[in-house]
Amino acid sequence: MASTSVTLTLPVLPLDDEVVLPGMVVPLDLSDAEVRGAVEAAQAKTGSGKPQVLLVPRVDGKYAATGVLGTVEQVGRLSDGDPGALIRGRDRVRIGAGTTGPGAALWVEGEVVEEKVPDPLPGAVTELVKEYKALATSWLKKRGAWQVVDRVQQIEGVSALADNSGYSPFLTVDQKVELLETADPVARLKLAVKWLSDHLAEQDVAESIAKDVQEGVDKQQREFLLRRQLEAVRKELRELNGDGEGEEADDYRSRVEAADLPEKVREAALKEVEKLERSSDQSPEGSWIRTWLDTVLELPWNERTEDAYDIRGARAVLDAEHAGLGDVKDRITEYLAVRKRRGERGLGVVGGRRGGAVLALVGPPGVGKTSLGESVAHAMGRKFVRVALGGVRDEAEIRGHRRTYVGALPGRIVRAIKEAGSMNPVVLLDEIDKVGSDFRGDPAAALLEVLDPAQNHTFRDHYLEVELDLSDVVFLATANVLEAIPEALADRMDLVRLDGYTEDEKVVIARDHLLPRQLERAGLGADEVSLEESALRKLAGEYTREAGVRTLERSIARLLRKVASQHELGERELPLDIGEDDLRALIGRPHHVPESAQDPAERRTAVPGVATGLAVTGAGGDVLFVEASLADPETGAAGLTLTGQLGDVMKESAQIALSFLRSHGAELELPVTGLKDRGVHIHFPAGAVPKDGPSAGITMTTALASLLSGRQVRTDVAMTGEVSLTGRVLPIGGVKQKLLAAHRAGITTVIIPKRNEADLDDVPAEVLERLEVHPVTDVRQVLELALEGAELAVTAAA
Repeated sequence: MASTSVTLTLPVLPLDDEVVLPGMVVPLDLSDAEVRGAVEAAQAKTGSGKPQVLLVPRVDGKYAATGVLGTVEQVGRLSDGDPGALIRGRDRVRIGAGTTGPGAALWVEGEVVEEKVPDPLPGAVTELVKEYKALATSWLKKRGAWQVVDRVQQIEGVSALADNSGYSPFLTVDQKVELLETADPVARLKLAVKWLSDHLAEQDVAESIAKDVQEGVDKQQREFLLRRQLEAVRKELRELNGDGEGEEADDYRSRVEAADLPEKVREAALKEVEKLERSSDQSPEGSWIRTWLDTVLELPWNERTEDAYDIRGARAVLDAEHAGLGDVKDRITEYLAVRKRRGERGLGVVGGRRGGAVLALVGPPGVGKTSLGESVAHAMGRKFVRVALGGVRDEAEIRGHRRTYVGALPGRIVRAIKEAGSMNPVVLLDEIDKVGSDFRGDPAAALLEVLDPAQNHTFRDHYLEVELDLSDVVFLATANVLEAIPEALADRMDLVRLDGYTEDEKVVIARDHLLPRQLERAGLGADEVSLEESALRKLAGEYTREAGVRTLERSIARLLRKVASQHELGERELPLDIGEDDLRALIGRPHHVPESAQDPAERRTAVPGVATGLAVTGAGGDVLFVEASLADPETGAAGLTLTGQLGDVMKESAQIALSFLRSHGAELELPVTGLKDRGVHIHFPAGAVPKDGPSAGITMTTALASLLSGRQVRTDVAMTGEVSLTGRVLPIGGVKQKLLAAHRAGITTVIIPKRNEADLDDVPAEVLERLEVHPVTDVRQVLELALEGAELAVTAAA
């Protein structure tokens, strides 16, 4: 639309935070003094015709630079009954200087803004018009204003179309003022299109969010409704079947009050019940509380089994189920005797602590440590629970997880008590030396409180967070290597060593325990297959060489499987009595023939420079051979060479042995003068096995003396002991295990340090009867006993 440039004098009608654009028709309240004054002033000047006013936006007390020429179309009453006027916007007016006029209104001079629109419209403007109409139609349809859609489509002028956006409620006052002050119609239409497009995009996002929220709410309401219906159905079914236990099971308060709980535990449980009553059914905290309450209610807080105080009967049970192991049986018998006397004198609980026990069973594999735990529980009349600790690396496995974690559980100790169903079971902590540690903590450190008799009556699990009394529990911890247990943990346990079985004990175990069990597993009866004692002894002595009986049991199982197979194939008739001579035909040749049973020319000590020592490994005691050789002075470099994966202590023992012989060679009548020009090589066979310790000192000395003198070391002699630079034989450890290994290997003479003579009390009597043990104090005595051939000049020197 276009208009000529005209200057007008008009009364100002201010609009607070409102904007009227050309083409808009708005009602105004005449009860406002400024509005009424402007209308009356316009009426006074006009006389006849429609009064004219200047509609000027006033934002934050400031007038806009452009206003709108408005005509008062009608004066009357508004819908609420107040006086009002209906005003139509005509043209934009650029406000000039103030002037005087009738009435109380503010009069100003203004110039009507001339608007120029190209005719015909360019293609870009036409597309802009179409875009605005399409956006406006889409917005109006979403609001349901169908009657307005046709009116917008009928607007042809660019300026009128742009000013029509003034009706949009989503535009701010500043945006409407910008539209009012923009003289170019095309520029106004571009602004209107941009703002309308942005508003529709925001509206789409808001509708999408609202839709998602509504769908979530509908799903929750549907789930809630279905759960209520499910509860109602279950209630009807319970009433129909006359079963009211379901309601009682859901009532945790009544369950807690009815349970026999300690006072502090009851208080903690009731607090959790109150939290549960306040929480909603869908709250995750409610699920945590229910799981915690179920765990607490399932624990046997005041359940205890009565100990069997028949001391003789308990010892008979232990003897019947395990052969040997006298130390452990004595310790359990002592524990039962003390508990019986404490109970008779009313000392069952002293200082809040009961008379529990913490025993550590340390010994090589296969000696019966794990099965012993079940026998102890049987003898005491208690429940038995096994807790496997091998490979555990998470501290929470012992002390439990915090309840806030998803899938939290109490620790293995609490679960063991729950599984046992009593507060005084026998808990076997199996393979405690195999516990590891990583970024999740150190489980061995968490066991310190569990295995401390002074603390475990107030043990706190991270999941339960209430005190649990473990002082009446008998803990049996098993380990293969004592050194692998942390020192602080080992200090809290009563150590009992299981050093392995003698050959006689193995025969008894095989006859009374292993053979009946394997007969049953092979589907054979005791009247169908029998093994003579000589066959069992050969199996234990020559087919196996171990501290325990696992390999022996596997050998018996293999033997019986072979018999069963041959019988099914028709190759052998039953019943069958297997003797010593039948073993080779059934399971092949022996694997461990003693040195004493071999041909003298084939024995390892048949050449000078080889001596037999004794060592302790993770599998018990073992025989260790030491070989020594001298290098040719022309080809070999001087010095000492050590091989066989030796530790620093053992290397130092070799240097001490060589130094002793060099300094005392003359008195021992040994040709040691050539040692300084020839290299000495000491080797320990089984080079893949690491070896360390000082107890091979006299063995290396004997091997070197044998090499230098040309005399062989006696085949039936084995030795152990530390050697000093002066030739003293110093004490070592593991005497019992080493003597058992010598006995298994067919050794008849053993040399030990004099200061270890007291350790012979621990060696079984039947082993000592078959061994000739020589306690010595000086290495010269060792050489006299061990070397064959002519008399050495060591007697006088000694």
